[in-house]
Amino acid sequence: MTSTTSTTGRTAAPTDLPPDAGRAATGIAIVLVAQLMLVLDATVVNVALPRIDADLGFGPASLSWILNAYTLAFGGLLLLGGRLGDVFGRLKAFEIGLGVFTLASVLGGLAQTPGQLVAARTLQGVGAALAAPSVLALLTTSAPDEAARNRAFALFGAVSSGGASIGLLIGGLLTDVGSWRWTLFINVPLGIAVIALAPRFVDETRRRAGRFDVVGALSATLGAVSLVWALIGTPEHGWLSARTLGGFALGVVLLAVLARTEVRHPHPMIRPALVRNRPRVVALAVMALVIGANLSMFFLVVQYVQRVLGFGPLESGVAFLPFSLGIFAMSRVTPSLLGRLGARTMIMLGTAAMAAGYAWLSTIGTTDTYLPAVFGPMLIAGLATGFVFMPVTATVLGGVEPEHAGAASGLLQTTQQLGSAVGVAAIVSVYAAGAVPGAFVPGLRAAFLTSATFAALAFVAAMVGLARRPRPEAALDAHLDPELEVAEAA
Repeated sequence: MTSTTSTTGRTAAPTDLPPDAGRAATGIAIVLVAQLMLVLDATVVNVALPRIDADLGFGPASLSWILNAYTLAFGGLLLLGGRLGDVFGRLKAFEIGLGVFTLASVLGGLAQTPGQLVAARTLQGVGAALAAPSVLALLTTSAPDEAARNRAFALFGAVSSGGASIGLLIGGLLTDVGSWRWTLFINVPLGIAVIALAPRFVDETRRRAGRFDVVGALSATLGAVSLVWALIGTPEHGWLSARTLGGFALGVVLLAVLARTEVRHPHPMIRPALVRNRPRVVALAVMALVIGANLSMFFLVVQYVQRVLGFGPLESGVAFLPFSLGIFAMSRVTPSLLGRLGARTMIMLGTAAMAAGYAWLSTIGTTDTYLPAVFGPMLIAGLATGFVFMPVTATVLGGVEPEHAGAASGLLQTTQQLGSAVGVAAIVSVYAAGAVPGAFVPGLRAAFLTSATFAALAFVAAMVGLARRPRPEAALDAHLDPELEVAEAA
């Protein structure tokens, strides 16, 4: 890297970049486009559900499976997808998963019966579970230096958090001007482009040799599926139903089998060290709580603006722009702030602001309008989410050896899916407890205060569980020990 000196004696800023900086940046952009596709699909069909119901005749009880089938397959298979990427190569797993996802999108768009659409959504979840764990791993290995890696994490956070609300906007636009089927067909050209370009700009990672942990893979997958399945059904069946309690019990037993297997297997699917690091575990808990808190925004606010304020599908998507823009605005500044403030301070500030935003949102009523009642708290929630996401991601993946990055990212994204399931179950259950037949607003206050409570719990977790800024001597020790670096720098 070179610099020049002007005639006034000032030294100009360095202008040279690493030789592979352009290729690395292109590779990161391609991987992030794929991540956006996977996130969009969790919400892009939300605003189209009434049209799908009218076209295919789902009925009110089974309509939720359009969303749940994707979540169940995605959340249940993520750990397996991360391990497959470690063993067979992350780029290969990424491409295969994206290929399955793209094919399933075609099948979903062509579906003529409810069963066909639910099956296609399930297959989409399978493809997403194969591709998603490799996204963070490929971002980690594609970045040429630490600064580029932090920028990639910030953009990943913006895409992952803001993509859900962008999905509502795109879904509303496509449904209004075309058909609900285009909410699925839109994935096809993007998927083909990413699959074609990725090998040119993204390098394959070194495979992790060793026997495949079959028992660990099965227990992790079935355990996660059991927990997600139980959580998804709680709004309909109740927290104390035999279905819910049985699903929880089976999930706990299977995860206990997983824990026992992983400490004994010579080549475990999840390194025990990943979950022995306290900052990493706390960051995972914060992620689950933040994602759970935001679910009230996507589940209840969408209905509020349509049923109470009279918005159409496209207007509903546009109404979520403050949330998305807040996240993307924060993604531009969080990489530089992480070095100045530290992950603990950033997470505490962000979760405190998020709790305040949802407390504000709990005051909405039947006579309110969009700008005073929804715009402000939605913007706060977006800014706060963008402020939290990047330091949480950096804490989870910090200090992880490259050969285990797939497993770590799979663990992070599994936590996101479980947080989504918990958020939906808790918020819908609280809302239903205060609901009044024929009226939508009763129950909203308690539901949004539940989201504020989730954010407050994330604040407490960060305050208690994450280390303060390192002392100089601790920083020196951390430089010598990557695992200590995570514990101290967080």
